[in-house]
Amino acid sequence: MKNLITPLLLFFTLCVFSQKELYPVYKGCESVENDSLKICFKSNVTLDILENIKIPKTLEDDNYIGTANVVFYVTKEGNFDVLYVNTPYKELEAEFERVFKELPQITPAKFNNHAIEMQFVLPIKFPLSENNKQEPLVEERLSVKYFEKDKDEDLGLIKPDSLQLLEHHSQLNIPYTHQQYAVLDYYYNRAENSHTASKPYVYSEVMEYVDLDAQKSSLMKNKTGWWGRKLWNEHMVQIEGKGFWFTIDPIVDLQIGKDNSDIDYTYNNTRGIQIQGAIGKKLSFYTSFFESQGRFAEYVNQYAESMAPAGGNPAIIPGRGIAKEFGDGAYDYPVAEAYLSYTPNKTFNFQFGHGKNFIGDGYRSMFISDASSPYPYFKINTTFWKIRYTNTWTWLRDVRPEVTEDGVFKTKYMATHYLSWNVTKKLNIGLFESVIWDDSNGRGFDVNYLNPIIFYRAIEFSTGSRGGNAVIGLSGKYKFSDRFSMYTQLMIDEFSSSDVFSGEGSWKNKNGFQIGAKYHHAFGVDNLHLQVEYNAVRPYTYSHNEIVLNYGNANQSMAHLWGSNFREFILIGHYTKDRWYANAKLIAGVKGFDIEGDPASYGGDIYRNYEDRPYDTGVEIGQGNTTNIFIGDLQVGYLVNPAVNLKIFGGFTYRNFNPEITSTTFDKSNTTWVSFGLRTDVFDWKFDF
Repeated sequence: MKNLITPLLLFFTLCVFSQKELYPVYKGCESVENDSLKICFKSNVTLDILENIKIPKTLEDDNYIGTANVVFYVTKEGNFDVLYVNTPYKELEAEFERVFKELPQITPAKFNNHAIEMQFVLPIKFPLSENNKQEPLVEERLSVKYFEKDKDEDLGLIKPDSLQLLEHHSQLNIPYTHQQYAVLDYYYNRAENSHTASKPYVYSEVMEYVDLDAQKSSLMKNKTGWWGRKLWNEHMVQIEGKGFWFTIDPIVDLQIGKDNSDIDYTYNNTRGIQIQGAIGKKLSFYTSFFESQGRFAEYVNQYAESMAPAGGNPAIIPGRGIAKEFGDGAYDYPVAEAYLSYTPNKTFNFQFGHGKNFIGDGYRSMFISDASSPYPYFKINTTFWKIRYTNTWTWLRDVRPEVTEDGVFKTKYMATHYLSWNVTKKLNIGLFESVIWDDSNGRGFDVNYLNPIIFYRAIEFSTGSRGGNAVIGLSGKYKFSDRFSMYTQLMIDEFSSSDVFSGEGSWKNKNGFQIGAKYHHAFGVDNLHLQVEYNAVRPYTYSHNEIVLNYGNANQSMAHLWGSNFREFILIGHYTKDRWYANAKLIAGVKGFDIEGDPASYGGDIYRNYEDRPYDTGVEIGQGNTTNIFIGDLQVGYLVNPAVNLKIFGGFTYRNFNPEITSTTFDKSNTTWVSFGLRTDVFDWKFDF
């Protein structure tokens, strides 16, 4: 067996001290010279682990090929403690924990004659015969722990939850990006009573199921200088005192690129600042400000300008906000986001802020998505038994000229309920309802909708014809295994059984449907996450005959980015390897637009009055100016700083837009767009329209 074994141990340690003094002394290494302690420790630990590990039957059945990285400590007492195992198999995690517990107590690492705790990573290849001792792998890397004098003046190591990773143990939201949540979803999904649809997640609740400290620890680099640590591993400024802490970080999104239009080049120049922290353990806060200028691919610029608000500003940048002119065909668009998050106990979390929310397990959502600009909101998450109940009240804006008065945008309000119930360990069912109303008759924020447990549809009916626009929805998720699950959503905007089941294609059949599946660690490849999804929304869904009661905010949809009158198929893949990552996305769809010069609404624009429809029956998806859309997107990058999610990347986008009826303002196009950049990745850019 030993002839097949190689010392594979990767280790993390801070290099500002002599390494001869740091290494633990494993059994059999007592008489070894200091210069050889490192090799002796690694070799003997690796040999003992591989001699005693028993391969779980699940791995044998799957013919598993891959690498399991075991993050472990040697404590100040000389004991071994497993922190995290990077593997999709729970059985393998348990086996590693068993084997490490059986290792002998040893002499711990020391500094200046004081025992200290030290962290290591042991990569084990499967099958075990792949561990070739003729090719030793020796690489020094940095631990997330730092040297500091404690109250007893004894030199020790700070725990991960007391310096670098304070946000992981706070009430802050995990920034919602699809790539990051695709990885989290696997670990969060394995818990028997987790709720994955209501996003963004709060760090403290996720830490119950996912060891974020260990995940980030495994990415740290061996940098001891101030600039090196700040660039590669840490927050720029971190201050901690008795009962409080906060961090300050610069935010950048610097991109340069070129599409195949007449535009000289595309770019984005975002500079900003992000401040986050906590007062005590129950109250956390976050604020950020972005100052940005940009010019994008021609199809993005045209889309942004098609949403131009009243008041003379030329565009709304999708998902960000109102933009003013800047330079030659470019835009200046400032954005600010902030929130307070308070968790008094395990049952409640309260948030008040200016940002976005998302409800669903898919890439898109039929209920609430992150497609629109940020908005003010108040949210309550209530968790008990097998239930997660999310109530959100938001303040939205209609920025069209026809509703703007004296230069002031029209305000409307939205209230939502989402009840998530884990019926069994595998099955989750969600019930959704939402209502939008405006300030008609000076009623302002209607107290009828403040009740968190009332049925909005009944209140809408009782408050009159302009009482609001209510929708209801049903969602489901089934976990076939830890690695494979399916999900669905059904949203109903209007329901008349006689019209819906008549088979005549009534316009009143206003609904949206989603079905999808996720496959984690696909085909036995570690950290390969695949997702497939189908979405369809019938014409006139999310629209209304009252001018402001549509399901939108700032000329953007509050649900699916495409609005209505479409169907689409999406295939997404995410792969990570250490700090490297690759994201790929394919979208193929059909959408019906209004016909230029025809006053009728064909149901694709949620801001149009559905009373302008050309007919009541025979309504079908894609009616009007039927347009085929294909989008392919690939991004490859490197994670520079895990603490702030700073990435360097290169991307390629291909978009084919093929309408049935063309005009000078609505034409066929083939876009290729190449871009490179450095970005603090704290929100999703969605240019797939």
